[in-house]
Amino acid sequence: MDENHTATDDAPAAEVRARTLPVQRLVNRLVRGLLATPLVCRVVGRRLITLYVVGRKTGRRYTVPVAYVPHEGALLVGTPFGWARNLRSGETVEVRLKGRRRSADVEVVTDEPGVVAAYALMAGLNHQFASFNRIGLDAAGNPDPVDLHLAWAAGARAIRLTPTPERRP
Repeated sequence: MDENHTATDDAPAAEVRARTLPVQRLVNRLVRGLLATPLVCRVVGRRLITLYVVGRKTGRRYTVPVAYVPHEGALLVGTPFGWARNLRSGETVEVRLKGRRRSADVEVVTDEPGVVAAYALMAGLNHQFASFNRIGLDAAGNPDPVDLHLAWAAGARAIRLTPTPERRP
């Protein structure tokens, strides 16, 4: 939920369509705290996870709360924001999922058909995701194809995170 954005090499430059709040950093700090609090994380974490991302050039650590949609054993995340450029397919990232920190394999999707399909799935299953990304829904809850294309054109990426199995001591 970062407020910074630059267009990707895979998508033409366009306006950022996802909404951010003027106090986004404060909101992110609050949400990160809730996601790390025992018991509270079970409620808040039904739709939110924390990603621990390392900047590939700077080595700076980013702690980013993001909405996710569970799908076929993975967590789907969609974002147009710059922090996602630090993720690479085939690498792993740390996530806090329902209060537990663990590793997850990363698959980043930047091509138009892949992003549109992932965003359609996420918007259809999570109407708050659709609203945040300005994707209209019809009466049946189906996402507007034009809005899905505009999200991709504005630099949206879809990220598929597959958590590694937890090891029990």
